[in-house]
Amino acid sequence: MSATIEQVTHDALTLPELERAHLAQTLLQSLEPIVEEGVEEAWDLEIARRLERVQQGRAQGRAADEVFRDIRARHKP
Repeated sequence: MSATIEQVTHDALTLPELERAHLAQTLLQSLEPIVEEGVEEAWDLEIARRLERVQQGRAQGRAADEVFRDIRARHKP
């Protein structure tokens, strides 16, 4: 890592939490053009497919507390 990046990183980490969050968001948004073409459209189609399954009664839901319990159990240290 170059000295410049190390200095910028150090300076960024000294910012208050909300300013660091804003900086992180800005940096991530600056990378959006490199996202593969078609990804957003693919997600739109997937969301529509899932919504249709719910509306047709073909999807089974689970209680959020059950889902989170299962996730925590799988990722226990």
